[in-house]
Amino acid sequence: MPGYRPQEIEKKWQDFWQQNQTFRAENHSDKPKYYVLDMFPYPSGAGLHVGHPLGYIASDIVTRYKRHRGFNVLHPMGFDSFGLPAEQYAIQTGQHPEKTTRENIARYIEQLSSLGFSYDWSREVRTSDASYYKWTQWIFLKLFNSWYNLDTNKAESIRTLQDKFAAEGSAGVRAVCDEDERHDFSAGQWQMMSEAQRVAAVHPYRLAYQSETYVNWCPQLGTVLSNDEVKDGVSERGGYPVERRLMPQWNLRITAYAQRLLDGLDTIDWPEAVKEMQRNWIGRSVGAEVRFEVENHPELPLTVFTTRPDTLFGVTYMAVAPESELLETLITNEQRAEVEKYVEWAKNRSERDRMADVKTITGAFTGSYALHPFSGEKLPIWVADYVLAGYGTGVVMAVPAHDTRDFAFAKHFSLPIVPVVEGFDEEANEAYAAKEGRIINSDFLNGLEVKPALKAVIERLEEMGIGKGKVNYRLRDAIFGRQRYWGEPIPVYYRDGMAFGVAEQDLPLVLPEIDEYKPTETGEPPLGRAKDWKYRGQFDFELSTMPGWAGSSWYYLRYMDPQNDERFVSEEAEQYWQTVDLYMGGAEHATGHLLYARFWYLFLKDLGLVSGNEPFQKLINQGMILGRSNFVYRINGTNKFVTNSKKGEYETTPLHVDVNITEDDVLDIEAFRNWREDFASAEFILEDNGTYVCGVEIEKMSKSKYNVVNPDTLIERYGADALRLHEMFLGPLEQFKPWNTQGMTGVSGFLKKFWRLFFPEDRDWAVTDEEPTPAELKALHKAIKKAQEDIERFSFNTSVSTFMICVNELSALNTRKRAILEPLVVLISPYAPHLAEELWEQLGHEAGSLSTAPFPEFNEAYLVEDTVNYPVAINGKVREQLQFPANATAAEIEQTVLGTDILARYAEGKPAKKVIVVPGRMVNVVV
Repeated sequence: MPGYRPQEIEKKWQDFWQQNQTFRAENHSDKPKYYVLDMFPYPSGAGLHVGHPLGYIASDIVTRYKRHRGFNVLHPMGFDSFGLPAEQYAIQTGQHPEKTTRENIARYIEQLSSLGFSYDWSREVRTSDASYYKWTQWIFLKLFNSWYNLDTNKAESIRTLQDKFAAEGSAGVRAVCDEDERHDFSAGQWQMMSEAQRVAAVHPYRLAYQSETYVNWCPQLGTVLSNDEVKDGVSERGGYPVERRLMPQWNLRITAYAQRLLDGLDTIDWPEAVKEMQRNWIGRSVGAEVRFEVENHPELPLTVFTTRPDTLFGVTYMAVAPESELLETLITNEQRAEVEKYVEWAKNRSERDRMADVKTITGAFTGSYALHPFSGEKLPIWVADYVLAGYGTGVVMAVPAHDTRDFAFAKHFSLPIVPVVEGFDEEANEAYAAKEGRIINSDFLNGLEVKPALKAVIERLEEMGIGKGKVNYRLRDAIFGRQRYWGEPIPVYYRDGMAFGVAEQDLPLVLPEIDEYKPTETGEPPLGRAKDWKYRGQFDFELSTMPGWAGSSWYYLRYMDPQNDERFVSEEAEQYWQTVDLYMGGAEHATGHLLYARFWYLFLKDLGLVSGNEPFQKLINQGMILGRSNFVYRINGTNKFVTNSKKGEYETTPLHVDVNITEDDVLDIEAFRNWREDFASAEFILEDNGTYVCGVEIEKMSKSKYNVVNPDTLIERYGADALRLHEMFLGPLEQFKPWNTQGMTGVSGFLKKFWRLFFPEDRDWAVTDEEPTPAELKALHKAIKKAQEDIERFSFNTSVSTFMICVNELSALNTRKRAILEPLVVLISPYAPHLAEELWEQLGHEAGSLSTAPFPEFNEAYLVEDTVNYPVAINGKVREQLQFPANATAAEIEQTVLGTDILARYAEGKPAKKVIVVPGRMVNVVV
């Protein structure tokens, strides 16, 4: 047999796994189930770099280990294939997004397969396939046709709401709904309503509904962007300006599930940081809703939600969000020009910028006054960009003495500051925001501590009918529409200006062909370009498409039963697989995908369509592999480059250089000249040894930094098994760690050394059936124990070290015995599956049977030491080392020590007063 040649072995086994569907999971098995899920990728044109497979390798190790442990494992892969990048490429090139997406997916599958992942490819899903998004549309229709009943605390069919209206009218209905749009009517009035009136009456209750909503609108991209897609006021993709605009939008009422989403976090094994991010995003606040009358506008009270109603007597002004519809009434003629100019500036700042920027204090006085609910005092009403329309009611009662931002605003505009809790120090020039202390300057609350005062003021508000206790959430309903082409069409049509859901039997509503992938000349979304695209030939369709997170909110369920044409997942498959046991992916999805997926799952649970309580039982966020960037230093005003050690002698500009034309930070000068046309005539000031040494910096892998390392190149050179081991060996899975290509050499050498246990000196097969020695068994079982413990706690880097130590020990013992090497092959197979499959076959087993071979059982008896070394101390100072049988008693050890000449040599012959024996550890003789 020739030496270890990973490229030949890996291609052989990848072909075998594909042809034999080795990793196909069954929906019925006597084995216990285990569901391992990777966050499926968006197939970008760039393909994978070495940072991408980190989580995939870790999940594949767990997957293979669980198969060895006797589980029926589901480990699927698919593609989140709708998205803005493909659409932007289509706009630039005229190519249909489906074509580029299909080509990109083919590239991803090729790369993923080359890494030896044990995916069940028969279950692959693509969110842009009509057979898949048919069910995404179906779930949307379920949301559209549901309401949230607070009496049952779950979603129900809209028909049950209509039945309530018919029997009781609207008065007794307790629901999560849009209170401002809710209609009040009796059962008799309901019976008399027209269809249009009934549609309007039901609409505020739907879980999927339309409303005028402030959105992040990007004119150049022609679409709405989520908050996550906007950075510093510009689009993350392209860097185009983004403005806040009021537009009719489809929304999903995720707020109905706020408390259940909070409660569920206590039941799942997720990183605490991710759970805390979700808790903060949901933002549960307990407080009161208070109504302030507006002078000269009795029809327009300002409703405020506050967590500190105990500070009500400290209110010195009111502040309204720039987007508030109330402003039109509140602005006086004298203030109109100033306020409108301010509003135009403020409302185009992103919410993120407005929350983060605490130094810039801006606002404008509306000219109107609110009346204090208890004292009747006039309070000036301002518009201020630190107030957000989407949180609470979009109105703030400002208490400068006890709120940091209110204090800064009041100081800036010279507004009164009235302390109402003891502890405020005017000379400290800051607010006293602590929620403790004695109430002052507050009429009937004076003398109470904060907590009793909270209760007392809520009781008084409710008695007077001007407020009530309330729980509020920061979480806002999710904007669901996007003015794009490459997404799921929203299955809604319009008849007489009213929105209706497409009939389920008419799904999927397939994305139509259009001539261009940009908005129409009249500003409609790209779907406005579709010719003769009408529901049943006569009704206009909704022109928005769904956001990228729609398809990813339920894909884990489709993997359970991907070919089912009759149901999104069969009851049998769902009840067998239930929920995801291990979910691996990036922490950047904490408040996006992970929150929306949980929301959709809870909704499906309400409808009786899923059987679990949470979709993902355990979550692991892999850290990022950072790039190792190289720099060259160009002397300013020239095309001459100076080596790193001499750059301080010149005025230079550092430039990123392609890491693929450097080795150990030494630049390949000829390759550099050929890299870019402007460097063809480059000159160099070199090190004294004639080399050009680049500068180094650790930063995120990015094409723009030329520090992307392609896994294809490394697999071709070292093999996929070496890359898998190396990525695990870089450090703990959850941590960020720098890439180091040089480390591949050491891992590659280890695999060759492992191979030579079976083929010494890369020659003939040398495995024997001889009985193993105690030393060999000890080396093996140490490795079994450590590897099992490591995988169970997802500590993969230490397992790689364990394998290296074990192989070194067995090589030193010249081990060739089947009883040792066969279990060692199974042990290492989750990490280096191609090498393990080849050796398993060479050991005489059926090809492909390795994946279900039992994991080696650890036997502690092989680790029991025959003898123990004891340090012997005189008065605490170690003087000697003595060896004793492992089962020696304390009395036997004491007798032996006193029988030696240790006391004569180190204690000047003094007798022992006491002998302390610590079993297995040491002996201390006190003289």
